[in-house]
Parts: sequence; structure tokens; C-alpha cells
Amino acid sequence: MTPSWTPDPASGIRVREVAANGLSFEVAEAGEGDHLALCLHGFPELNFSWREQMPLLAAKGYRVWAPNQRGYGASSRPEGVENYSADRIVADAAALFDASGAAKLTLVAHDWGGAIAWMFAINRVRPVERLVVMNLPHPMRFAAALKHWPQRRRSWYMAFFQLPWLPERAMLANEAAAIRGAFRGMAVDKSRFGDDVLDVYARAAQRPGAMTAMVNWYRAAARHRDRMKLANGGRVDVPTLIVWGEEDTALGLETLDGTEALVGDLTIRRLPGVSHWVQQEAPEAVNTILAEWLPVA
Repeated sequence: MTPSWTPDPASGIRVREVAANGLSFEVAEAGEGDHLALCLHGFPELNFSWREQMPLLAAKGYRVWAPNQRGYGASSRPEGVENYSADRIVADAAALFDASGAAKLTLVAHDWGGAIAWMFAINRVRPVERLVVMNLPHPMRFAAALKHWPQRRRSWYMAFFQLPWLPERAMLANEAAAIRGAFRGMAVDKSRFGDDVLDVYARAAQRPGAMTAMVNWYRAAARHRDRMKLANGGRVDVPTLIVWGEEDTALGLETLDGTEALVGDLTIRRLPGVSHWVQQEAPEAVNTILAEWLPVA
């Protein structure tokens, strides 16, 4: 396995290969203990996106695993759109928890990872101590927002990604310029996304088959909606923290409306002047919120 990135040794982060759910996952890990903080990244990210949070979580006593999810980086890339349906990716998260041997689980997630974490907690796939989701609304609130033009306009790319081969070609053209632009173009503080950071994401997307696998998450969401069923009326019964960069151009603030009716113990922390890439663009603020809200493991 050739790692997608090499952590700074001073960070305490190391990268290894973990077998789970019949696949191989490239996992960044830090810390020790029997309480796993499983960090789930989004599109078009990597476990690299949690590099600033992992040392904090480890310092609070968590064992931290941040996998490159299926299709990403050096993790397995099964062929076929059906292999990227949400239920299979939720099963990956459960299998990774099982493989860790940990006794307790806290989910920390962003973007597509947030969708997986919401489904995991709602469907009670495994017991969850706490749920942290960054810039991804409760799936029922997102579905409601998609019925209206403002969010449909923001989500135009989801329709584009249904096309064959063209999305991959567009994203990878000119040394993956669209991947680089997704980060720097959306960011408010563009200094957080220097060429060294963007190179990590661009190189990973350029691995053979990676871009198709990444886009297949969206194709599967459209073609296999029946695999995204929510149990328990969509209710979340664990303490939940939503961290939200208010300058998100992909997801409107209105997608948060009504979340309190679906989550019994809900905390929302909004960060003005911060984009969708909240934990990378404002790591100090996000880490302060996490340090205050998460108990010591």
C-alpha cells in the first residue's frame, strides 16, 4: 500500500491498512484506548482532512481512526455503481468499528461522511456514544430542502455526476484542476489550501479508478435510493453536535431548520465566515468546539 499522504511524525498520526467488510482500508490512526472516534470524510476528500482534529481527539483519550472510505486513496475500489450504495458504506463503518476491537464508538463526520454517520446513528447499526456532523444536514431535512429551488440550484453537480464518464474527465482535466478548485474556490480563507494541501487531494483523485469510484457514490445515491431507508422515524437518540460553516455554497443554512424535532439532544455551533470545508479552514475554532463538547474518553 502506497499511502495517500505522510503524516508529520510529531502529530502522532500513523497510517496502516485495515481489513473490514471484505475490503482493505487505508486508515490514519492516533491515540489508544477502547473508545473509538471514527472520522468519516466527504467528497472529494481523504482521511487527510482530519489531520488537525486527530491529535486533539487522541489527547482527549480516544483511539482515532480516519479511514479513506471505499474508492478513495489506497482503499479498495470495487467495480460497479451498486457497490457504492449508502448501505454498503454504512456497513463499512460498522465493520471498521468491529475490526478496531473498541468497546465504545463516537462518530465524527463531514459532508458525505456526515450522511453515512446520520444513517448509522438513525438506524442504530451499532451503539453510538455521541455523533458529530460537520456541514451535512439530517437526511430528512436535506430531502425537504431539495424540494425547493435554492438547494436544487446549489446541488446541480449531483445531476451532472449521473452522466457516464464525462464527470470523471472534467474533474481530472488539467492535472485535476477541478479537484483543486473545489477546495480553494469554495474556501473563504484560501490560505488554508496551499498547493501542498491541494496536491494531496489531486494525486489521490488521479489514482487509477479513483475518480470513477468517488463519483459512483452520487450515482448510487440516485439509482439505489431504496438502500437509504431510515428507521425509527429518522430520529437520533444520541447526543449530537452539528458544526456548520455558514459560508457553505453547497448547502444552505435552511437545511438545518427543523433538526431539533428529529434529534433529542442537539447542539448546533455555527461559524460565520467559514466555508463548507469547516474543519480544514477553521481548525482552531472547530477544535475548541470539540474540546468543549466531547467528554474525555
